[in-house]
Amino acid sequence: MRLRAFRRAAALAFILMVCTVRLGWARLRGALTLEARARWVHESSRMILAGLGIGFVVEGETPAAGLVAANHLSYLDILIFGAAMPCFFVAKTEIARWPFFGMATRNGGTIYIDRASRASACRVAAEIEERLALPVPVLFFPEGTSTDGSSLLRFHARLFEPAVRAGAMVTSASIRYVLQNGTAERELCWFGDDAFLPHLWKVLGASGFSAEVRFGEPHLYLDRRTAAEQTHTEILAMRTDKELILQ
Repeated sequence: MRLRAFRRAAALAFILMVCTVRLGWARLRGALTLEARARWVHESSRMILAGLGIGFVVEGETPAAGLVAANHLSYLDILIFGAAMPCFFVAKTEIARWPFFGMATRNGGTIYIDRASRASACRVAAEIEERLALPVPVLFFPEGTSTDGSSLLRFHARLFEPAVRAGAMVTSASIRYVLQNGTAERELCWFGDDAFLPHLWKVLGASGFSAEVRFGEPHLYLDRRTAAEQTHTEILAMRTDKELILQ
């Protein structure tokens, strides 16, 4: 396990350096549009997953625009969804201070939210509404925190409001992790008071795992509470049904 973790850590460091250099070259050619930033995250996420030997399968049509609501299990979710499609993430403000990941999310057009601040939520809602006019989806985690996957927390409805006001499609998305040795999914989930670096080391040493992503059908909603309730129901159903089609 330790040798595997060291090898993956070395591979991760090299890939992160390559991604940073690619970003630098792109910026030398001129200012990056928000769409270009989302593509950089998409390409970088795919490089990182390939370099670490982490596979993923996708069922359903990946949305090209609109709002995407997903369950939340780990910081790995950002890599997986980022590899599945170009998108903008809504993430907690603390991530902006993480080594590399903070730089990557800032340069990738992430919208940061302070979940303890009502003013921050209002600002983020306005920014989401602006982004919904672009041909890149905005993905957020309406549970407001990551979990161990044993249940789906109540969805906060506030950030569905921008899609309601803009008349934008809302797509449900679920993510699940499968370990090759049959270990429970919660061993990969980052939740509670787990420290980031020790958990990352455990992930790097895992014998092998993959991610399963599902996208539902896009819907228009007339109010945010209905949007929150129906996407919660859809994601719970997708998490319960284990049959997936490899793409």
